[in-house]
Amino acid sequence: MLGCVIHGQGDLRVAELPVPAPGPGQALVAVRYGGVCGSDLHYWRHGGVGDFRLREPMVLGHEVVGTVVEYGPGASGPAPGTAVAVHPASPCGACPECGDGRRNVCGDTRYLGSAARFPHVQGGFADRVVVPGEQLRALPEGLGLRRAALAEPLAVALHAVRRAGKVAGRHVLVTGAGPIGCLVVAAAKAAGASRVTVTDLVPEALEYARVAGADVGVRADDPDDAGWPDDVDAAIEASGVAAGLDACLRRVRRGGVVVQLGMLPPGRSPFAGNLVVSREIELRGAFRFDTEFDEALGLLSVEPVFDGLVSAVVPVREAESAFVLAADRSRSCKVLLDFAPAP
Repeated sequence: MLGCVIHGQGDLRVAELPVPAPGPGQALVAVRYGGVCGSDLHYWRHGGVGDFRLREPMVLGHEVVGTVVEYGPGASGPAPGTAVAVHPASPCGACPECGDGRRNVCGDTRYLGSAARFPHVQGGFADRVVVPGEQLRALPEGLGLRRAALAEPLAVALHAVRRAGKVAGRHVLVTGAGPIGCLVVAAAKAAGASRVTVTDLVPEALEYARVAGADVGVRADDPDDAGWPDDVDAAIEASGVAAGLDACLRRVRRGGVVVQLGMLPPGRSPFAGNLVVSREIELRGAFRFDTEFDEALGLLSVEPVFDGLVSAVVPVREAESAFVLAADRSRSCKVLLDFAPAP
């Protein structure tokens, strides 16, 4: 079978891999689509994500959907042949965070395609992948695999909006109109936000944000842009750069909430801490998700707007060209790898 393996910075290979067999409690899934995530791009371009550095070759990918092939001993779940999405996280279930209902920040979790642990957790960019049976989610009626491939990043967005608190009837600012930022827009609108303003440096990215439901798009490098809001209720930073966080802190109202979702570079990041104090702003982090994965599938099943965020579907044999496209925000939003057998 074919798999998409990262060996180091700039060293992405599509290689023949052995077909895995499901062990006790595991399921074998035939992957159809895999979404290229920002973290996949970081592994490819920089050899790591934040503090997580590559130390061995790793199959990339954690946004995967497909069909159930078979189960190992003692495993159960959707019947073989069922279309499923794969929840990529396996928290330990025993730590204080898991016990407190915050499994998304479990320090001992296993996450598909992540170098946070060593040996690394191999990902799902392969023709076949083995995962714990309880990580499978049958797709809701009417939801196709192509749109379902957005479930993981949409779950990230839903969690960030939840961390922002009540947004119904309120004005939300989103800095960064990449795939995650666009999905945050959609998630905020689904939660009842009355107005969503998005900022970005790339005009084409702002157009994708409008597809997702943004009311206003603002050029982040133009301080005179008339769309800049003066007083938003909540701000979600989805660009992963310090300038985005600064914009959120300066634009949110007194007593408002800022959620840092984008992964900032390793080390120290400057920010306007004086505003956190003098305006009593709540600064919160948002990391991955938990039960929001199931909510994402439900939202995808009823909302066709998400189809407009999938800008390309590329055969896995052309994975490097897919990564190049996904990294070019003037040409793409979400890029999917297609694992369908070659004709």
